[in-house]
Amino acid sequence: MGVLAGIADLLDYLFSGTSGALLILSGIISFIVLAIVLNVLRQILLKNPNEPPLVFHWVPFIGSTISYGIDPYKFFFSCREKYGDVFTFILLGKKTTVCLGTKGNEFILNGKLKDVNAEEIYTPLTTPVFGKGVVYDCPNAKLMEQKKFVKYGLTAEALRSYVPLIVAEVTNFLENNPAFRGSKGTFNVPAVMAEITIYTASRSLQGKEVRDKFDSSFAELYHDLDMGFSPINFMLPWAPLPHNKRRDFAQQKMAQTYTEIIKARRDTGGERTSEDMIWNLMGCVYKDGTPVPDIEVAHMMIALLMAGQHSSSSTSAWIMLRLAQRPDILEELYEEQKSVLGEDLPPLTNDGLQRLTLNSQVVRETLRMHAPIHSMMRKVKSPMPVQGTPYTVPTSHVLLSAPGVTSMSPEHFPNPADWEPHRWDAAAMAKIEEEDEKIDYGYGLVSKGASSPYLPFGAGRHRCIGEQFAYLQLGVITATMVRKLKLSMPSQNTKIVGTDYSSLFSRPLNPAIVCFEKRIEKL
Repeated sequence: MGVLAGIADLLDYLFSGTSGALLILSGIISFIVLAIVLNVLRQILLKNPNEPPLVFHWVPFIGSTISYGIDPYKFFFSCREKYGDVFTFILLGKKTTVCLGTKGNEFILNGKLKDVNAEEIYTPLTTPVFGKGVVYDCPNAKLMEQKKFVKYGLTAEALRSYVPLIVAEVTNFLENNPAFRGSKGTFNVPAVMAEITIYTASRSLQGKEVRDKFDSSFAELYHDLDMGFSPINFMLPWAPLPHNKRRDFAQQKMAQTYTEIIKARRDTGGERTSEDMIWNLMGCVYKDGTPVPDIEVAHMMIALLMAGQHSSSSTSAWIMLRLAQRPDILEELYEEQKSVLGEDLPPLTNDGLQRLTLNSQVVRETLRMHAPIHSMMRKVKSPMPVQGTPYTVPTSHVLLSAPGVTSMSPEHFPNPADWEPHRWDAAAMAKIEEEDEKIDYGYGLVSKGASSPYLPFGAGRHRCIGEQFAYLQLGVITATMVRKLKLSMPSQNTKIVGTDYSSLFSRPLNPAIVCFEKRIEKL
């Protein structure tokens, strides 16, 4: 009680003979000091041996939010050294239990539906952006059906048809964008790749009508809707903030645009003319016999556009930055195309893309080092004992998996901080992606995958269904850029930019400038 008595004496001294305003200020300061003292004492004196160790923090509610938010991986590795693979930290007042390593990924990402829940974590953020009735704004069984519709729409025939469309979009951009008018120059990688990925995805996966609208009003609506992923919306998605008002307006307008496209297609007889996802979803029916409503098709298309764009935009930007840092790899990629496809570099096809081994390894290595999502969270629904430890995670906690930690750990990848696509040459490394055990969560057999140290697209029932398309899109963009450009870092500066962790998705800090020189095409 000596500490509390001392605080009381201090308050008595501060309050004597002071003005009202100073009294209030002193009271606030005293309250904060008292809260910090009590918070520290509680951590020291009231440890629960049956729960994971709590990361020490001074300020209640804030906890470790700031250090986690600035650099999640630095925070994870630092805590791992002090507390091991399982620990809890305070994230905006919420006890968040982190389970690292392949066992931690398995524990969380392949957790049973009765034990863990993703919907409660993400629906406040995603539903205002995607729309109602889809993804996290519906029962899990319905979500699994929706994932099945999308997965079965990504047929081999559809993927083959996307390759020339993506090539054409990249080529058109490099020929007509003002940044590439000269034979050489510089460009801002994050901005350029964000444009290229949205154009390629909209033309292939979304359909010609959607792509045409990105030359006009759709791009602005997309930007306003994208602001709905601001971190503050994890807590205040309903707040009448300016960016939320623009988000809600953009969501309604984009949904209206999609429904108008669907109606126009139905009015013309509904005859399928391309392999885009809108045609696929228009013909889908739920297990109970209910056709997917047009508004849900619209909302699923928005979800595909928003979720896929962030990961592809970030990863393609990192690929270009890494190639500018390693022009030797870029030239290897160019020579690989000439060796495998022919000296005259014929038009790229899906079959040809699959034969470009180093090209795919560049994509894979970039995803290993720069996972688009650094944290995957689940709400604990029933007490969960952590195997091999004395800990049980209670229902008051949120679980957090960080697959990027395993992909940056030396026990799985020697010299993990080095970007080296040739590490995937070895047959042993190729096996990292293989997982024999398959499971059907309701959208077809998929690899459980959580025991692998390489999980850029997650694992379990919420594994990304756009994985195949993402690999295809990134592979085609990379191969086309390599055909057209030589890249280098400006002024012999080989240091790459850092990572921006300020939103749900990790991405390169903006701006990130590199130099380009157009290749001379043989006539």
